[in-house]
Amino acid sequence: MGKRDKGHMKTQKWLLISAVSLLVLGGVVSSGVVGLNWQKIDRYIHVPTLSGSTHTSDTNYKIVSEESVVTDVVDKVSPSVVTVGITQTSRPNNANMFLNPFDPFGQFQQPQNAPQKVEQDIGSGFIISADGLIVTNKHVVADTQAKYRVITNDNKTYDVVKIYRDTDNDLAIVKINATGLKPIEMGDSNKIKVGQTAIAIGTALGEFRNTVTVGVISGVGRGITAGGALDGSSEQLSNVIQTDAAINPGNSGGPLLNSAGQAIGVDTAVAQDGQNIGFALPINVVRDAVANFNSTGQFNRPYMGVEYRMISRQVAILNDLPEGAYVMNVVSGSPAEKAGVQTDDIITKINGAKLTDTNDLAHVVSGKKVGDQVTLTIWRNNQTLTKSVTLGVQG
Repeated sequence: MGKRDKGHMKTQKWLLISAVSLLVLGGVVSSGVVGLNWQKIDRYIHVPTLSGSTHTSDTNYKIVSEESVVTDVVDKVSPSVVTVGITQTSRPNNANMFLNPFDPFGQFQQPQNAPQKVEQDIGSGFIISADGLIVTNKHVVADTQAKYRVITNDNKTYDVVKIYRDTDNDLAIVKINATGLKPIEMGDSNKIKVGQTAIAIGTALGEFRNTVTVGVISGVGRGITAGGALDGSSEQLSNVIQTDAAINPGNSGGPLLNSAGQAIGVDTAVAQDGQNIGFALPINVVRDAVANFNSTGQFNRPYMGVEYRMISRQVAILNDLPEGAYVMNVVSGSPAEKAGVQTDDIITKINGAKLTDTNDLAHVVSGKKVGDQVTLTIWRNNQTLTKSVTLGVQG
């Protein structure tokens, strides 16, 4: 064998030994035997990550900040959110329809042929006092013949012993005999802004308790007509909050929350012909109602007695009409009827203050007291009239 062949064999042996040594050394280093550990080294090496991703170290991980806001709110508020259920018996051989409380604002259905006891989760609510006062929607507890119950977040069930219904808004306060409940923190609905985070918690579809949906505030100061699809009943709601956080039947009465976990609205209605268009009553309406309730024990808010629709500035210009509240109906025996207000009148001012979309009739009247006398400026048949109305209490 020549020198060249021997040299070639020595080179191959050296390369083989080197390769084996590197493999052994790599295993030792990777296992941390010599004090190095890739997981420890990883702590000192910055690895770029995509925006919104999470980085895992050992068995611990941190949720990104946006998710943390939502989960923190859910943890904070869930103990204050309740489910409202109903116990009701349908009446057979009755030509009248019976109330389906699952439908917002009282949709009606034909009764079954045989008597049937119905127990169902139908809505949501939230706790406002440790001793059992709970806010929900009036349409959730509209059936005066039914029995209602409240199920708290820890699955305890309480019978509703008293219901106070707000005659002017889709609000109700129900009372249960309980202590040590966690009241929700109320925010200020006058300070909300379009685009801010909105979180809804409720019993979606009357089946899925504590469902959480997330979106944004889509609009404020909306005026809507909400009602049942079959019975033709309707209710005018003004200055409501619009959100794209999913609000489903069963969410009614639950809280709409900001990112601080404060209630800024009461989930109330959803647009039937649109997607992700829901509405909530401003929490400041609840504040006023609760303050009045705490001082009087009832919702004795000032009452005029007209059903109306606001005429916006744009509509007024297009139709050569004044801006204000168009009177669709005057309630029989109401203060408005006694003062001579008529259907088709347009109320343009109250005590000299112009009525607009953002300063509508309900808003102005709610700032008065029962017994206050107000002066209405009315447009009727191209003439301007004034009427004096003494605000009363709806019976």
